[in-house]
Amino acid sequence: VRLVESGGALVQPGGSLRLSCRFSGFDLDEHAIGWFRQAPGKEREGVSCISATDGSLYYTDSVKGRFVVSRDDDMRTAYLQLNNLKPEDTAVYYCVAERWWYCSGYASLVDHWGQGTQVTVSS
Repeated sequence: VRLVESGGALVQPGGSLRLSCRFSGFDLDEHAIGWFRQAPGKEREGVSCISATDGSLYYTDSVKGRFVVSRDDDMRTAYLQLNNLKPEDTAVYYCVAERWWYCSGYASLVDHWGQGTQVTVSS
């Protein structure tokens, strides 16, 4: 199993980024694809997720209306569009494969993690 993120960068408040995650090595029908983040001194937080079968979406409250998650199973790639970024969005963002086809939002139910990509929001 492999998940490789890209797209992290330094961006000004109000800016946008698109994170990508190339995944391989597992059955696409069995695992939701999610995004977690970890800011310095804080615990990992579930940010967003998209289920494997019915396309259900999950967003943590602080990013609703600003972030958009999607997946392209033909390309074996997931995306997280980050809009109207705020300094508090600064963190390392991780792409994950959850244990089941549905989104749990719990790090304890994540079977596979990517290496992470840094997003820094600062003027």
